[in-house]
Amino acid sequence: MNPTPAPLELGTVQKLRKVAVGLALVGLMALAVATQSIGGVDSAWHETVESIGLVAIALSIVGRAWCTLYIGGRKKAEIVDRGPYSVSRNPLYVFSFVGAFGIGAQSGSLVIAAAFLAAAVLVFHFTVLREEAFLLREFGDSYARYMARTPRFWPRFSLWRDADELTIRPSLFLLTLRDGLVFLLAIPLFELIDAGQSVHWLKVLAHLP
Repeated sequence: MNPTPAPLELGTVQKLRKVAVGLALVGLMALAVATQSIGGVDSAWHETVESIGLVAIALSIVGRAWCTLYIGGRKKAEIVDRGPYSVSRNPLYVFSFVGAFGIGAQSGSLVIAAAFLAAAVLVFHFTVLREEAFLLREFGDSYARYMARTPRFWPRFSLWRDADELTIRPSLFLLTLRDGLVFLLAIPLFELIDAGQSVHWLKVLAHLP
């Protein structure tokens, strides 16, 4: 049951995650530039998928900030198992999955949105394996018991337990909020892609649902 990757410090894991996310983003954006949603950029399908994506991005930003109120930089110091961390070991990543889907949906294509989601799940899955190896070394049986009762990603709401009070670190909350707001840059970026395709500056190789 225990993860098998070689030990890495948590800071190193986070740096590797950022590199992997960057590489995946470059590849996915290249795919988005070369494709277009069925019906074109002005179709009802395109607009509907974009709107669903906007809702997903908003949910991701709010959800990630909510999780930070509970974790507050304490990941290395203690096991946080209240609030969203009582129903999922990695709720912040779950909301990041939602955000990744929302970013891809700004292309107007559910296929591109699903590709963004799949890339996020793949990258964060391996990141979490490394994090779990670190946390098991740090907390031993206590973290093993937390792993046994709490899902890695998808929430089990019957496990919900809340904290009576929270110690909030405003700087970390604002940092997470700022990082989440970066997701909104997908809106003008994909609008530029749409514009370039509309005037045939960008060649469309395929139409995707």
